[in-house]
Amino acid sequence: MEEQITTFCRICESLCGLEVTLERDRVTRIRPDEDHVATRGFGCPKGLKQHHLFDSPDRLRYPMKREGEKWVRISWEQALREIGQKVAAIRREHDPDAIAMYVGTAAGFGVLHPVFAQGFMQGVGSKSMYASSTQDCSNKFAVAEHLYGFPFTQPFPDLHHTNCLIVVGANPVVSKWSFLQVPNPSAHLKEMERRGCRIFFVDPRRTESAKVAGEHVFIRPGTDVFFYLAFLHELIRTGGVDRTKVDQYMQGFEELEKLVGPWTPERCSEVTRIPPSVLRGLVRCYCESEGAALYSSTGVNMGGRGVLAFWLQECINAVSGNLDRRGGTLVGRGVIDFAKFGSKKGLLMRRDRSRVGDLRSINDAFPGGILADEILTPGKKQVRALFVTGGNPLITMANSGRLREAFEQLELLVTLDILPNETASVGHYMLPCTSPLERPDLPFIFPLMLGLQARPYLQATRRIVRPDAEQRDEATIYLDLARASGISLFGSAIAQKVLQLARWWHSRRLPKGEQPAVPQEFFLSALLRLTRQGSFRSLLRFPHGKLREAHRAGDFLGKRVYTADGKVQLAPEHLLRQAARLEFDFQLELGRQDTLKLITRRAVTTHNSWTHNFEDFVAGERYTNYLYMHPRDAAERGLSEKQLVDVRSATGVVRLPLKLLGDLMPGTVAMPHGWGHQRSGLRVARQTRGVNVNMLAADGPDALEPLSGMAHLTGIPVEVSAAGGEQAHTWSGLPEEAPTD
Repeated sequence: MEEQITTFCRICESLCGLEVTLERDRVTRIRPDEDHVATRGFGCPKGLKQHHLFDSPDRLRYPMKREGEKWVRISWEQALREIGQKVAAIRREHDPDAIAMYVGTAAGFGVLHPVFAQGFMQGVGSKSMYASSTQDCSNKFAVAEHLYGFPFTQPFPDLHHTNCLIVVGANPVVSKWSFLQVPNPSAHLKEMERRGCRIFFVDPRRTESAKVAGEHVFIRPGTDVFFYLAFLHELIRTGGVDRTKVDQYMQGFEELEKLVGPWTPERCSEVTRIPPSVLRGLVRCYCESEGAALYSSTGVNMGGRGVLAFWLQECINAVSGNLDRRGGTLVGRGVIDFAKFGSKKGLLMRRDRSRVGDLRSINDAFPGGILADEILTPGKKQVRALFVTGGNPLITMANSGRLREAFEQLELLVTLDILPNETASVGHYMLPCTSPLERPDLPFIFPLMLGLQARPYLQATRRIVRPDAEQRDEATIYLDLARASGISLFGSAIAQKVLQLARWWHSRRLPKGEQPAVPQEFFLSALLRLTRQGSFRSLLRFPHGKLREAHRAGDFLGKRVYTADGKVQLAPEHLLRQAARLEFDFQLELGRQDTLKLITRRAVTTHNSWTHNFEDFVAGERYTNYLYMHPRDAAERGLSEKQLVDVRSATGVVRLPLKLLGDLMPGTVAMPHGWGHQRSGLRVARQTRGVNVNMLAADGPDALEPLSGMAHLTGIPVEVSAAGGEQAHTWSGLPEEAPTD
């Protein structure tokens, strides 16, 4: 007998409303929720097919331990005991900081997972936290802390009212809107254009988003900072500064004005290749619109100068008067004033410096790009144990070949996941976790605590299906790991005892055969009650979501800026010091005019590194990734469609087939990320022929952006040639047709 259940997706920021069909406690179909208050009947292919990924024969169902070259099933009792003993020994014989954790993106799409993971590390007494944000967004956190006083103060475009939107290095139709929940991006873009909003996409590729709405402007990869310099220069020159707002709510405008003085549109066009007349047209539209916004995402963040570029973008939105303005950029409100609480308590703003490279932690996490060095560099705090939770760093991090060598040196590597991914392939233990469909939840921390939603709402979901074996939720796993390691979650013996008692009490009420668990609904309900949002049960009465108060302009400046003087800091000393390199960087770009630049991209059927284990997503020509090249660049090198090519950077070389793409700016090549599964335990994915683009990116402290710790993962200088006789660093053979095995 079929049963229909309403829930919401938790594999990306869109959190789309879903209707799930159950038959005998198995999901048989997922459809979009047509009545959802915000997502309006939208769902992407990944979200609508996620049950196939979770029901894979490869799904982790029991704790697994490596014995030699084989994985064997063990009990939870054995897994916890052995891992706990190793953690205790390393803490005792070396240092708590010798135990590290890598927190991946998947950890952020649930409420309790990241909280309990952080609590475990606090109990260990270790500050060796590493996060996926240093691959794609830590620049935004670093800048926000300097400008607004708190890293999670992230202004976003008022999409429903803006009259001019300039999108730089983002492709929301495929990748959604980062740091903002905007489901059905195509519909939003079309609606904006119909009501008269001018939309521009500044990108080295004419993206899917630019084909849906708006106009496209080509830019040379890695030169975004010079686009922003020229934009701000022209904004100031033409009188586009709101001096009243600047004088009342901001500090440092004079230093900012001096900085951009030499960077005219003509000069910057030498590296951006944006004609000065086009740049001036963008500025004119921006200034003349009643409400305008500049927005950027990973194409800017990962380009090597993401801190300076994002800083200048925020300054443009601020000094033009568009910050905290209807139709400009707004700062959302969560269920509490998280920025006020966090800035007062110093939450996520520790001043720790890394042992290798002396890099500052961002959001209490060190850069992933130095993790290999921290493992390989001897010393008291040398990383010897690593917990990887909700992530797959051997695919997603820079110089993954070197990182694999480092992981192989660890005394303990434990992965908490739903599938046996590439990182687990060199691990010691795999702990099976529940999937999003197997746990209750609220919208994850960004919309819940920060209000980063185009249309604010709350929603609750119970679990849809029960785990089919011994999977446990991450909160329970970390509670049990803490006890086995002889420590207390959050460094509090009282918290540990209370949580253990709650786990015992809840587990007694579970159906026979179910794994013990903390009472997740109870904790989620407590969070709602503490923030005066009712209870979890009361929120369930709104199966399609419960609307909250709409965003308001005029309630941020002078009210919720938590810098020392309460003003937006336009010219922080740390950023000005980094800006002193601009002339050097400009000359460097001038010297690379004839060098190909590599950018990354994704398809609508891929999501970071874990959706290639479903046959439908890798069927036909999708069995591999390709290097995309403009036909003119290919002709100059004597290359043709489907030919095998070698792509070389200063770090590595990969081999894959070529595809011609006229949507690329000449001088630009593109390669989808998230591939390279040949060493994983995934039966479908390991038969694919894709290669890992991040083997071409450099790691180590000298390769990272100093203020954010961001790796340079796009806009990488490369050489492309016909495949030679040498062995590439990754798979180097390709059949004429897709493999059938």
